[in-house]
Amino acid sequence: MSLGFEIKTAAQYAAEGKTPEVLFYVGCAGSFDERAQKITKAFAKILHHCNIDFAILGNEEGCTGDPAKRAGNEFLFQMQAMNNIAVLNGYGITNIVTTCPHCFNTLKNEYPSLGGHYKVIHHTQFLQNLINEGKLKFEGGPFKGKKITYHDSCYLGRANGEYMAPRAVLEVLDAELIEMKRCKSNGFCCGAGGAQMFKEAEKGNKEVNIERAEEAVSTGASIVAANCPFCMTMLRDGVKHQNKESEVEVLDLAELVAKAKDLI
Repeated sequence: MSLGFEIKTAAQYAAEGKTPEVLFYVGCAGSFDERAQKITKAFAKILHHCNIDFAILGNEEGCTGDPAKRAGNEFLFQMQAMNNIAVLNGYGITNIVTTCPHCFNTLKNEYPSLGGHYKVIHHTQFLQNLINEGKLKFEGGPFKGKKITYHDSCYLGRANGEYMAPRAVLEVLDAELIEMKRCKSNGFCCGAGGAQMFKEAEKGNKEVNIERAEEAVSTGASIVAANCPFCMTMLRDGVKHQNKESEVEVLDLAELVAKAKDLI
């Protein structure tokens, strides 16, 4: 993944006797999924642009264990979590940012009971902080006046009560936010949560992601903004199902910000 700059690992920082200001926990999707890698790249470029002192774990990063736990394999979850906690604590990591709400929820709410105590922030919250601190400034840009609808991911929204940070970012981009009828605390799942991403669909009249994508397309927005790599996959598939991929683009908040700053 060519970025034009080097991203140091926590191990490299440790070798220099230093600890990064924040650890970017990339996650499985952000590491291995071709589409989600673009989100990882966009967010890394934003961090670099804002002179944030950050590191990644690289080959030492493991899955947080979220899919295993949601699928009912508590033993595997705890094994994965304990491995990660040992690595994170070994490097003295205290601040973590992640582009995946599943990683965010697991690290923030489920690691403390196993000895992993960190300040965990989702990348949309991090972006809002950068804007509030004046490190990210926008004047006009490619999204001025564009109609954008925003999909609340379950693990950032209903599970952790964060609805305003992503919308605050869209507001700064000068876009016209068109809300879907089911939004915020009344939001509708993309269909991938609870480890559903990794199993066959159950019998029913319609796939969940198609239902949600139809809601998004019906707003008339040309962009569907997401904050989760799983939602990204489900929404894109739903848009494709309607043959609307040439009219409606699904983009992560990090990609919107990076495009507005001409970083990608």
